Order: sequence, then structure tokens, then C-alpha cells
Amino acid sequence: MKLSFSTLSCPRWSWNEIVSTAADLGYDGIEVRGVGKDISVPSVPEFSDDKLADTINRLNKLNLQIPCLTSDCCINVRGDEEYLHNEINAYITLAKKMNVPYIRVMAAEPVPEVKGEVDVPYIIEQAKLLGNMAQQQGRTILLETHGVWSDSEKFAKLMQSINHDNVNVLWDIHHPFRFMKETAAHTYNNLKQWIKHVHAKDGIVAENGKYKYVLPGLGDIPILESYNILKDNNYDGYFSLEWVKRWDLSLEEPGVVLASFINYMKSL
Repeated sequence: MKLSFSTLSCPRWSWNEIVSTAADLGYDGIEVRGVGKDISVPSVPEFSDDKLADTINRLNKLNLQIPCLTSDCCINVRGDEEYLHNEINAYITLAKKMNVPYIRVMAAEPVPEVKGEVDVPYIIEQAKLLGNMAQQQGRTILLETHGVWSDSEKFAKLMQSINHDNVNVLWDIHHPFRFMKETAAHTYNNLKQWIKHVHAKDGIVAENGKYKYVLPGLGDIPILESYNILKDNNYDGYFSLEWVKRWDLSLEEPGVVLASFINYMKSL
């Protein structure tokens, strides 16, 4: 199993700082969810046609991979399909150029909690369409366990209905545990045939009843249990820290949490 972190962790860092830190701390990869002001990954300057070769060469020299390009595209309700398809096509095209296997797409509101609408027939239709687009370039779309899809039994039924080789699952460990009170084993057993990438973050329920993110190992999220389940089942993908600093600047600074996560994981 390999370790990476999402660039959500370090919204104020340059690409150079992100890459240097990943290499210095001993990470295997970087999950890209925007860099600086560019939240749309294909818009990041280092991924433009004139700079891409240098970017790839540097990653290769440092033995760093990009396991997933994480989009903010949602397919939960009908909307601007032209924008959606153009944006995902740009992600797929970039992923092909960079040899990145996965592109994350959301099938619920872009928040962790169970809220908002989901049009299930539309989700199935769009997931299959995006899966076909990804298949043409040898890439795979990942749908995440968040929102209503934190319910892994419900999510498994959705995946069975989609039934596409190029549409699989990103298991965010936090959401099914926190919002559905699922054990890691329950979530894994329901979704194991589709899990290709994993998000990890720790947290607690504060005195006011709201959830709060904390440094790895200090909360109640079953990180260790999830890691061991994956390891015991020969999962060889990435276990990726998603520290949502971009959305909450009060969270611990990236230099602290990135070191904390990799030290914690290597101590297991």
C-alpha cells in the first residue's frame, strides 16, 4: 500500500513546495485537488502543454506518482451537462498525458454530510457516460463515499446499477463511520469489489455535537482498522490523507499534518 496526500491540505503552497515536501517526507504520491488559486486541475500552470513534460520529469526523478486527479464535478442532479462533460474530458485527457489512472467525480452535493438532492436514474446515466469517456483513454472514474452515498449498502446498489468497468469507488473512511455509524469492515465488505482509492482523515465529535477534524491518531475514525483490512486483502492502491485545509483555514497547518500523517502510518 502506498501513501499520498491531497493538495487540499496545502492551499497556499506552490506546486514546487508541494512536490518538495512530498519527496522530503517520503510520500509515494500526490493526489491533485487544485493548486493555489486553480481549483480546476487542468488549469494548473504546471500541467499546461508547455510545462507538462518538465513537471512529469521532476515527479519521475523523485519517484512520485499522481494516483488521482480529484475534480469538483457533481452528477447528483441535472445541470449544465455541456460544462460537466467538457470539464471531465479535460481531466481525462490530462490524466492520460500524465499516466494518472483515476478521476474523482461526486454523485452527491459537494459536502460530507447527508444533504441535498440525488437523482438516481440521472446519476446512473451520467456515470455510464463518463465511464465510456474514461474508457476511451484507458482511465477510470471514481465515485466517493460521501453524502447519501456514505450509506455503503445504498452505494453498492448504485454501483451494481451502473455496472461499468471504468466506474469504481473512492472510499472516504470518515464519512460512512461518522454519518452512518458504519464499521470499517461493514463499509469494506459492501464496496470491496469497487474500491480503487482511499481517503483518510481523523476526527472527533466535539462537545457541541459537531464533528471536528484532528491530527491522525487523535480521533475516533477507524484509520488503523481500515488500513489493516485493506492490507489483509492485498489492496495495492493509495491510502491518501485528505486534510480539508482549503475549506477550513483554522485546521492545523500542512507542514504539521503531512509529517504527522506519514509518521503515524509508518508506525502502524
